[in-house]
Amino acid sequence: MSYACGPAAERLAERLGFSCHDAHPVVGFRNPFGLENATMPFLELLVIGGAVFALVHAWRRWRIDGDPINISLWFASVVYLAVIEPPLYFPSWFGLEKQVGFIFAHNEFTVQFMYDRLPLYIVAFYPALSQLAYELVRVLGVFARRGPLLGSLAVAFACQVFYEIFDQLGPQLKWWAWNPDDKMINEPALASVPMNSMFLFASVSFASLTYLVVRLVGAKDGRSTLTGRQITLRTLAAGALTPLAMSLAGVPSNAFRGGNHLAVQQAVLGVELALVWIIGLRILMAAQRTPRTDPTPPGSALFARTYPALYLGVLCALWAVALPSGFAATDGITKQGTPVGSLWYSALCVIAATWLVVAALRVTTPRQTKERVRS
Repeated sequence: MSYACGPAAERLAERLGFSCHDAHPVVGFRNPFGLENATMPFLELLVIGGAVFALVHAWRRWRIDGDPINISLWFASVVYLAVIEPPLYFPSWFGLEKQVGFIFAHNEFTVQFMYDRLPLYIVAFYPALSQLAYELVRVLGVFARRGPLLGSLAVAFACQVFYEIFDQLGPQLKWWAWNPDDKMINEPALASVPMNSMFLFASVSFASLTYLVVRLVGAKDGRSTLTGRQITLRTLAAGALTPLAMSLAGVPSNAFRGGNHLAVQQAVLGVELALVWIIGLRILMAAQRTPRTDPTPPGSALFARTYPALYLGVLCALWAVALPSGFAATDGITKQGTPVGSLWYSALCVIAATWLVVAALRVTTPRQTKERVRS
């Protein structure tokens, strides 16, 4: 089992409280009430339930509204996962030891795949979050009025704020652990989270995926004439091409990788993240100021009205669980030996995510309901 549990993987597994030598090569199951901590089953339920909800919503959008974008985006997210994740979990299998090294390890959740490297909730996380961000932007009318490029840039911002609320919390609660020895990829970092991950995985990946799906599958008149086979092939292409877009977006910061250029690389990534915020806020604020003339049907807006708010509420509750030990941390490490995330950045993301949730509720609330509330 050594080819699946090298020294770096073994060290991280021990930090998380398990041994990677006993991992099942295909799929493993565990008692959800016997995991490392009590937050983990709630996270699984939130994300896996969200992915199922997103799939039902996507199917409805395709079969009832005639729009295959949601169903394509859901499955393209899984294709993207299948392409990008295995090399990250097993770099030696793909000859990438020198290029990326061993970056991180997930803890043991209820259902795990691939020698316990891939939890089921991570498989579900990609389609759940891609739908969450796309639907928030869609119901605000950005894609209808501004087109796929600006709509996808707005998705990059929406994913950034919702993803980082989760990303900055995970290491402290032992959902996963970053490899501190892999400085080539995991530095520079904002608190416990590598900035490369914050930019490329939390924004660029979802924006690229959304843009490709909308361009390949979307229809100008709102109802697609593509056959199921055409949608399937274009969905596969969108998911497979997304890592290429991420590689291109990573060129500016990677140009300063290694040597004594860490501060320059940090500055480049900081500017790129700032641009995600500035561009996204400008697009979405303009959309909020411009009321939609084509109101979204209530059934079509159910996912946008409920799941983003539920996701935000549960993650805030989990943050509340983690805050006491986070405040008592010394040099960014809790008494339990786990690294804390950036509280100020997470708070900023919570504020932005709350604003998006409220904005979506406002534009999707039926006019009759609004008039009753006013009266």
